Amino acid sequence: MAKQIPLVRGGCYHIYNRGNNRENIFIEERNYAYFLNLYTKYIVPIAETYAYCLLRNHFHLLVRIRTEEECANPKGLGDPSGLDASQQFGKLFDAYAKAINKAYSRTGSLFQHPFGRIRVTRDEYFAQLIRYIHFNPQKHGFAEDFRTYPYSSYNALLSNQPTRLARAQVLEWFDGQPAFIAAHASPTDERQIAEWIEEDEN
Repeated sequence: MAKQIPLVRGGCYHIYNRGNNRENIFIEERNYAYFLNLYTKYIVPIAETYAYCLLRNHFHLLVRIRTEEECANPKGLGDPSGLDASQQFGKLFDAYAKAINKAYSRTGSLFQHPFGRIRVTRDEYFAQLIRYIHFNPQKHGFAEDFRTYPYSSYNALLSNQPTRLARAQVLEWFDGQPAFIAAHASPTDERQIAEWIEEDEN
């Protein structure tokens, strides 16, 4: 896993984690929805989400931690101004793991510790990271076509339905929806973004 670094306000991060000993963290379909509900509770108040992909045994997120000013005006999200981002991610993982352990009569850690986080410091790589995240189901054989995979942000970013994703900003990075679709016609060259991803062996 990547070196444990603090999540600072205003910073953008590729966040990822996998099951302990590479075991599955999503066992049946309802688990994905439960994880996303917990994500809304713990992470949406303190971070903008640009992309995500939940796979059977690991996941990827691209987020920006909200600034103090944004947290002071959280648009109905409560008052997250005093919340620590790393602790909020920890609460998300702990709450989900406790629910899975209870539901499936398992014990012990569900996730690897610490969770992976790499700060993305160059704007030109955001679009490539988003493509990388969306292609993961196809890359790892969870879907023949990543566009049909139900547990990623790809289709939500193309939809007109309300979303907690930072859709407008993502589409702006791609110069609009048609360019977003066209850019996803082929996977990202991982060598170009190696600094912002770990070796992904799942």
